[in-house]
Amino acid sequence: MPELRRRIVVFGDVIDDIVVVPQEPVRPDTDTSSSIRHRAGGSAANVAAWLGSLDAPVALVGIVGAEDVDRHTAGLAAFGVRPLIDGHPELPTGTIVVIVDGERRTMLTERGANSRLDPRRVTDELLDGAAVLHLTGYSIVDSPDPDALADLVRRATRCGVAVSVDPASAGYILDFGVSRFLDAMSGAALVFPNLDEGRALTGESDPLEVAASLGRRFRVVALTRGADGAIVVQDGGAPVIVPAVPSRILDPTGAGDAFCAGFLSAWSTLPDAVAAAKAGVRVAERAVTAIGGRPRR
Repeated sequence: MPELRRRIVVFGDVIDDIVVVPQEPVRPDTDTSSSIRHRAGGSAANVAAWLGSLDAPVALVGIVGAEDVDRHTAGLAAFGVRPLIDGHPELPTGTIVVIVDGERRTMLTERGANSRLDPRRVTDELLDGAAVLHLTGYSIVDSPDPDALADLVRRATRCGVAVSVDPASAGYILDFGVSRFLDAMSGAALVFPNLDEGRALTGESDPLEVAASLGRRFRVVALTRGADGAIVVQDGGAPVIVPAVPSRILDPTGAGDAFCAGFLSAWSTLPDAVAAAKAGVRVAERAVTAIGGRPRR
């Protein structure tokens, strides 16, 4: 496949993460010793950073507070990303406080400038020659212009670009409405839910049934399950279990983003979903061994 077709366009959130790892059980109304780190994050930006670290040609379209444009642009460029970052004159950069408890996370979120990200910033020129347009569910539930977002998906499809979606948040899916969310995803070829998101989207509880149900809607489904790996369905076939790579988990933040990047990097070269998922779990293993959602530099 020509190198040009490997380009991946990522559209979505850029965030400042505050990652909290308590060193003891949290004690209300008093102090709890913790490790606290500030990291650049955001699901879309993390995917782009991991893609860049894998030498996949990648562009990210995002928005931050005006005072943070240079910082986030430089941080993404250091991974090899082509950053197309706007600055909002009034709203701050989005921020998430991530409280880590083993494999689970609690996220306290301020969307900030991300709620003003305009889908029209992804031009037809940018889509031309791309292999994939990757979106996150945050951009669906928080879009300032849902019609423009739907048009972006249509434009990508007309350009021969596969659309991938990471649903990103079970809570936001339920708040937004499952049917409405599925309608917004209807143009996607590839979807990357975790198990909670998959259950929210299907109403099923068994992981294999979740994957199979989504596989009847989308060409490719990669259902991520943390330490249990992923379940892949391609073209309505039987679900295939892809085991995780064993690792010592320090922080699961960004593991799903790393999986998406590994998957898309492989898929954009050879569209084999099982092989791509195996690449995804290898990259996710790297992500969980460090604090924050991006690769080590």
